[in-house]
Amino acid sequence: MATRTFHSPKSVQRWPRLAAMPRAGWNARPACTAGMKTLKGGNTSHCDRVNGIAEAARRRQTWQRFLVIMVKAPVAGRVKTRLAREVGTVAATGFYRHATDALITRVGRDPRWQTRLAVAPDTTQFARYWGRSVASRPQGGGDLGQRMQRVFHLMPPGPVVIVGSDCPGIAAIDIAQAFRALGTADAVFAPAEDGGYCLVGQHRTPRSLPMFKDVRWSTDSTLADTLANLGSHSVAMLRHMYDVDNADDLTRLKGTAGRRVRPMASG
Repeated sequence: MATRTFHSPKSVQRWPRLAAMPRAGWNARPACTAGMKTLKGGNTSHCDRVNGIAEAARRRQTWQRFLVIMVKAPVAGRVKTRLAREVGTVAATGFYRHATDALITRVGRDPRWQTRLAVAPDTTQFARYWGRSVASRPQGGGDLGQRMQRVFHLMPPGPVVIVGSDCPGIAAIDIAQAFRALGTADAVFAPAEDGGYCLVGQHRTPRSLPMFKDVRWSTDSTLADTLANLGSHSVAMLRHMYDVDNADDLTRLKGTAGRRVRPMASG
């Protein structure tokens, strides 16, 4: 497996894989149907050229960048349970609610990509926890890997980047670099300090890659297991980040990101 570290957006051309994007509208009627025969000397007819231009336009219209934020309903006792054992349920739930809101504010309205929320449980898809500014869809059943694989499989054509809602360091520049990295890489990760990752993305050409089989979640082997599933596919790595799982992480956050996520009481 070819793995590289992504250093600078300037090193990746803006649209390096435009020609390799998934075709849209396979059954669409040609824009021009007269004179489809090839002219003498191997030159294509005017109609062939018109149809080629129309096909390229259809590809551009359907191909988009998608950012998907994995969120849970901020219900006491259902989110950040490990953190809750150390700082209390009220503080842990409050942190998660404010962290999710801050993340959506930072990256969810950027015009460079389309943002979607993947929500759990499925019955909360239209709840008002996250406002109405970002479209949402249910995560569906299964473990985390099965739910993320479903996102990669079901989203419309184009690269997809998935982020969790408990990594306070994620910023718009990280999302932009992830999409630029996917111009040349099949997958991209932002490693977490605990052995997992805060961001994962796929180029999805010609289809999504199965990458979460037998991954040991919430361990220091999570990233290594995922990389093993990618085999020889190319991978780009962004900067390391950290997520908030325990009281020490929350204390660290209070000292470095208070303006982005309001710190909660520890009792």
